[in-house]
Amino acid sequence: MKHQHKYDAQGKQLCCTQEEKIYTKAGAKDLIQDDSCCTTKSKKHHEHPEDDGHDHSHNANESTFKMFLPSIISLVLLLVAIAFDYYFTPVWFTGWLRIVWYVIAYIPVGFPVMKEAFESIREGEIFSEFLLMVIATIGAFAIGEYPEAVAVMLFYSVGEVFQTLAVTRAKANIKSLLDQRPDEVTILIGSDTQTIKATDAKIGDIIQLKAGEKLGLDGELISDSASFNTSALTGESKPDTKAKGETVLAGMINLTKVSQVKVTTAYKDSKLSKILELVQNATAQKAPTELFIRKFAKIYTPIVVLLAVLIALLPYFFVENYIFSNWLYRALIFLVISCPCALVISIPLGYFGGIGAASRNGILFKGSNFLDVIATVQNVVMDKTGTMTEGVFKVQEVVFDKQFKEKEILKMVNALESQSTHPVATAIHEFVGKVDTSIKLSKVEEISGHGLKATVDGKSLLVGNFKLMDKFSIPYDIDPNSIVYTLIAVAYDKKFVGYITIADVIKKDAQETINKLKALNVRTTMLSGDKSTVVKFVADKLGIANAFGNLLPEDKVNKVKEIKAKNETVAFVGDGVNDAPVVALSDVGIAMGGLGSDATIETADIVIQDDKPSKIAMAINIGKQTKKIVWQNITLAFVVKGIVLILGAGGLATMWEAVFADVGVALLAILNAVRIQRMKF
Repeated sequence: MKHQHKYDAQGKQLCCTQEEKIYTKAGAKDLIQDDSCCTTKSKKHHEHPEDDGHDHSHNANESTFKMFLPSIISLVLLLVAIAFDYYFTPVWFTGWLRIVWYVIAYIPVGFPVMKEAFESIREGEIFSEFLLMVIATIGAFAIGEYPEAVAVMLFYSVGEVFQTLAVTRAKANIKSLLDQRPDEVTILIGSDTQTIKATDAKIGDIIQLKAGEKLGLDGELISDSASFNTSALTGESKPDTKAKGETVLAGMINLTKVSQVKVTTAYKDSKLSKILELVQNATAQKAPTELFIRKFAKIYTPIVVLLAVLIALLPYFFVENYIFSNWLYRALIFLVISCPCALVISIPLGYFGGIGAASRNGILFKGSNFLDVIATVQNVVMDKTGTMTEGVFKVQEVVFDKQFKEKEILKMVNALESQSTHPVATAIHEFVGKVDTSIKLSKVEEISGHGLKATVDGKSLLVGNFKLMDKFSIPYDIDPNSIVYTLIAVAYDKKFVGYITIADVIKKDAQETINKLKALNVRTTMLSGDKSTVVKFVADKLGIANAFGNLLPEDKVNKVKEIKAKNETVAFVGDGVNDAPVVALSDVGIAMGGLGSDATIETADIVIQDDKPSKIAMAINIGKQTKKIVWQNITLAFVVKGIVLILGAGGLATMWEAVFADVGVALLAILNAVRIQRMKF
């Protein structure tokens, strides 16, 4: 089905813009996906046929020499013509022969631009940069400025090629992430091996992974152990050793011996597939600056064209010695300068560079708009467990009343906690051991922010925090605040049995994170459902001034509301699932542990893939640097163009200054935008 262009109420085209054309030339059109034409849902089904008006003249595989060849031909012909004009002055190089020579020099660089201008008019975008260049150069021919006409188009075409190369580089940088998944996998069929397409592999297939090979699908390691390079997913180059039964993910590289992996997830549902989709669609969410520049360019260009017409014609009524060719020349200079390509190309390239830089460091932004938001964040509100602490709990002590049989109660607690995926449940399971299937649970209920409730042998069993005991009026004779560790209270048959102490470990880079956030003048607050003494202990150790414990999900929401009431921006860092209300309320939600939770990737605005809190400060820094580069480009373009526009209107600037104001500024802005991809954070 042929693609139909879409227009708004004013007749402005909403898709297939000139920006898309330049990215298409670089084989990088997917870098500027836009919901206005192709929504996320429809992108996979939406294709542009070759005859739909898009220019496919260049692609990423085309040699650099071939791309520059038209410019080289024009340059040689132009230099020879200038030599004939000013140095050798042969008698025959006059009249029509001279004009034809310059026209031939013009065609290799001018014809492609004329073609683009015609196609943009056909698509409804009249005031494109291509039309401006055609008018300016043909006008220069009309007034006899042949060398300048060819030179302007020549430099413009060279600038176009450099734009294409810059975008191709951006494509190549991000492609290093997108190419992490192999197309084929080797599966075991009995004692034989067979290489098949990764998309054809089924759940339950056994993949044989040689040393140095990348895993194509998520699975479970069935070899005794294996060491993997996980840098494609986390940005962390340190090898990660996995034991038998542990989960391994698509994109991981086997570093040691031949290993076997049992496929547990379909190709399209793997963590890497979700990550790649996230990165590919990231630019569909435009930053406000980017959206403003797009709208501005659509208004700005027609205004400049009108001003150019006025510059050429209006002086006739006010200037005594009016010479049309002189004022037309000024108007043509004005047109060349007006091209907004420095802004239209360099700004999205800058944002994409920021997204690419973050991706290489294991930080996934769901859109360039979040780069803008994170750059201005004043408060980072964080969960404790799994964010600043490892979230790996270990049972320290079991303190039960002697009237209860400790082993029997622990078996019941273990059976009930097996209904939960909370880290506390894992700690209890590791301490007690295998779940006793003979214990029959009924009326199992999870009480948010409190714990679990069930019935065993007709008697109630409560396992959770001491708020759960208070809720069901279970009396107890200890002060929970006197114990620093996390406490799991247990009650059976409406009697307080005792408690289990559990300890968590602060992450290695947690202190570094807080120090970096303070250096960025970002205030930190810790919110947790854990007991206040534990939260205070962790906060004091890390130097977090504001810390609150014993919070229910709704209490966390209220705390964030209090901060936002001061008109301050808030980033919330948590698991992205249990803290969904707070993530929704915050200006930007950051999820830790993207590799461990599919839901995390779906709900958060930013996903930190390797659980390192230090990446929070890195994400803020990347946002700040991206915004800085974008505004440098905006300022550069406006200042230079403004100065040369004024000089051109006053007759003080020639076509050469105009070329610099257009092509030169565009190249400088693009090179500046690409710079972020080389930065180390």
